[in-house]
Amino acid sequence: MPQTKEQKQKAIKDLEDRIKKQKAIVFVDFTGLKVKDFSDLRKKMKKANGEIKVAKKTLLQLAFKKAGINFDSKNLKGEVALVFGFKDEITPAKGIYQFSQTNQNLKILGGIFENQEIQAEKIIELAKLSSKEELLARAVWTLSSPLSNFVHALQFNLKGLTYLLSKIKS
Repeated sequence: MPQTKEQKQKAIKDLEDRIKKQKAIVFVDFTGLKVKDFSDLRKKMKKANGEIKVAKKTLLQLAFKKAGINFDSKNLKGEVALVFGFKDEITPAKGIYQFSQTNQNLKILGGIFENQEIQAEKIIELAKLSSKEELLARAVWTLSSPLSNFVHALQFNLKGLTYLLSKIKS
C-alpha cells in the first residue's frame, strides 16, 4: 500500500534526525536475506549501539539533502538499508562486515564517514581495523612493557645482591 504524503514527510524527518546524529552510516543491500537473519542483524547492531533503517531511495535522497550531506542514492543497487553508528565510527562497519562473512545475501554498498561518501572497499578496510578498546589496550601494554621489564630487572639484581650478602655473612 502506498504511503501518504504525511507518512513520507514523517519518514524523511525521522531519517534526517538520524543522519544528523550519526557518526557513520553503512549502506547494505539485503536482497534475498531471510527475515530471521535480518532480525538477528538488527539485534546485533542494537547491542553495538547501532541501528538499521530500511527506506526508499527517493526518501533517502531527500533526507540527505535536508541534512546537508551531498549524496546520490541512484548509485545504490537492490533493496537498501542504512546501518547507523551513533556511538563510534567503526562499530557499524565491523558488525556488518562480520555478518556479511557468514551470510552471502548481505552486500556492503558503501557508506558515509565524516559526512563524506565512501566506497564499499573503504568500509571493509575500516571493518578490518582493530576496535578502539583493542588499540587502547595495545598502547597501554606497549607503554607499560619497558617499565615492567625494568622493575623485573631491578628485582633480579636485588635478589642476587641479597643472595650474595647472605653467602658472605655465613
